[in-house]
Parts: sequence; structure tokens; C-alpha cells
Amino acid sequence: MIAVFSNKEDCCGCSACQQVCTKNAIMMKPDEEGFLYPEIDKSRCVACGRCTDSCPVIRKGNFKESDTPRFYVARHHSQEVLRQSTSGGVFTAISDAILRQNGVIYGADYDKDFHVLHQRAQTPEQRDRMRISKYVQSDMGNTYAQIKADLKKGRMVLFTGTPCQAAGLRGFIGSSPLIDRLYICDLICHSIPSPLIWEEYKGVLEREKGGKLVHVQFRSKKDGWSRANSNKGFLFATDKSPKIQADDRFYQLFFQVGAITRPSCSQCRFTDIHRASDLTIADYWGIEKYSPEWFDPLGVSVIIVNSPKGTDLLEQCRQDLSMEERPKEESLKEQKRLSEPSPFPENRTLFWEDYKRFGFDYVIGKIE
Repeated sequence: MIAVFSNKEDCCGCSACQQVCTKNAIMMKPDEEGFLYPEIDKSRCVACGRCTDSCPVIRKGNFKESDTPRFYVARHHSQEVLRQSTSGGVFTAISDAILRQNGVIYGADYDKDFHVLHQRAQTPEQRDRMRISKYVQSDMGNTYAQIKADLKKGRMVLFTGTPCQAAGLRGFIGSSPLIDRLYICDLICHSIPSPLIWEEYKGVLEREKGGKLVHVQFRSKKDGWSRANSNKGFLFATDKSPKIQADDRFYQLFFQVGAITRPSCSQCRFTDIHRASDLTIADYWGIEKYSPEWFDPLGVSVIIVNSPKGTDLLEQCRQDLSMEERPKEESLKEQKRLSEPSPFPENRTLFWEDYKRFGFDYVIGKIE
């Protein structure tokens, strides 16, 4: 096989192709924008086709559920959980349901240098590190293979990630009966920023403030939970400047300039209500208009139930959540990524040309 994909818009970087390859013929390598793509070692490849069969982007149907989903508004009972969560604390509730059954959680976390990667959690303390949003594409490593190993041992597993990562896991597991113990939860995803630009941004913060980063937090609730506050409030501290400070330049690059997202995001196959997951979670934007009594400045979540397994898991969370079924039209109106991808800005090519010619300080300086 020459390549898994023909155009970069056809690769979401989920790594299913790499992990499903029994000949270790595929490596995930970063391109000039920092996004990971599969590269095939032709001396190892036997052209079995397992890589393309598992690909969630080119596979017909994209491993999505066909049933019409149900929509719920939800909020965790615990004020502390709400304070420590990005929105309404639903991830904590569903992961607690799995942990109570000696299950395992997989989600996005930071390593000691604040690289974003998927990790494995067996305790609430390990899981808590996965609660806050990370606006960077996570490195999947061998996560799918780890999940399969846990399932083979009889463990129940909850995987959380972007819609394409969820579909990649579906492609990796295939029709194996192991899937009966696997619960998949995806997010309503705006798009995925470049890991390279994230590394550059961290470097700027460390140069400006001195020392090494010791704390970062996307989507803080220092100004309360609301749509207006969701695109600001990035917090950080360094070992030489330990006071928590705010800086929104990465948000501006991501949401306003919009040039740092992965090419496949502009043609995302997962921007509809049919998902490759059992549950989908996100912020319940607009709930103050549709049902004001549900609004909470600490956060409110929407839960989309996509499968019978999703229904079963949600039932196990009732002890921790207040929830109510809502019309799907509310979320379709407020969540644009349930109906269309996030288009590339006209200046995307110019941004990357400027970055290559003049460096990161130049492109970030243009937004100040």
C-alpha cells in the first residue's frame, strides 16, 4: 500500500490505521503544521487493507449509529464537581458509574510538559485530570490497543475523545464481541488546533514570564459559565511567576484567526446528530432562553444518547445528575457543529506562510 489517504482533508489523525496494523508498517509522524499523519514503511506493508478498513473518515458510514438520538439537559448535583468541570459535570458522573464497577477510563490529559495525550485512569484522582477541556489534538499513542487489552481482561472501559477519535476506536475494535463492555463518549467538537502552535505558545509564555510552566487551564470559570466566556479565560503560571494569570492569545488564534485547525476539520464527517459514540456531551448553550430554571453559572451540559448502551449508562448516573429530556431543535440551533464543519478562513495559507518565514512571535504579534 502506498498511502492510507490521498488528501490531508481525508485524515483526522486518529491513529486507528497505525494501531490496527499487525506488521508495524505504519508510524504517525507530524507534518509542517504539527499534525500527525500515518506514514507507511513499504518494506513491511503486505497490502492487507486493514488500515483503510479501520479508517473512520474514508469508511462508508463512518461507524456512526443509525438511530435517532435523544437529547437531555443535565447538571451534576455536586457544586464542587461543577466548579472543577468544563460545563455541567456529566463526564464525572458517567466515569464514576464505570469506576464503581472496577472499570477503566481513557481520556485526554497532560504530561509533565503539558503535551496533550490520551491516558488511562483507574481512580477518581487520575480521572479528575481529564475533566477540563484541552484545546489541542491529543496524541493517541497506543490507546486503542490498551483498551482492547483491558476489554480482554474483562474490564469495563469508558473512552472519551473527539468524534473522529471515537470513530477510530470503533474501526479498531471492529465487530468484536469485546465492544459489549466498551462505552464510548464523544464531544461536540469545534475543530482541532495544531499541537505545534500549542508548543510555540507555551514557549512564549515561559519566555515572557520566566521559568517553566507549572499550571495551565483552558475554559476556566473565573468569570462564570456562559457562551461569551467560553472563548477566553486561559489560565497559567510558571515556577518563577507562580501567581495564576490569564492570557487569551491562543484562543484568539483558534477562534478568531481560525488558521491553526487541522485540514480534515474543514470537511469533518462527524458534524451531524448521528455519532459513532454511545453518548455525546457538550455545553448546553442557550438553555437560559429555552428553560431559564436550568441555567447555572457553574455550568450546564447537553447529553445526546445515541445507542441502547448509552441509555443504560445514563440510567446509572441518575444518582449524580439532575436531567430532563429536551427537544433536539434547541441543540441544533445552538450547536453549529451538529450541522456543519468549521470552514477554513481565507487567510489560512497566509498564516502558515508567515509562520514559516517569520516565526511564531510574528504571527502572534499580529493579533495583539
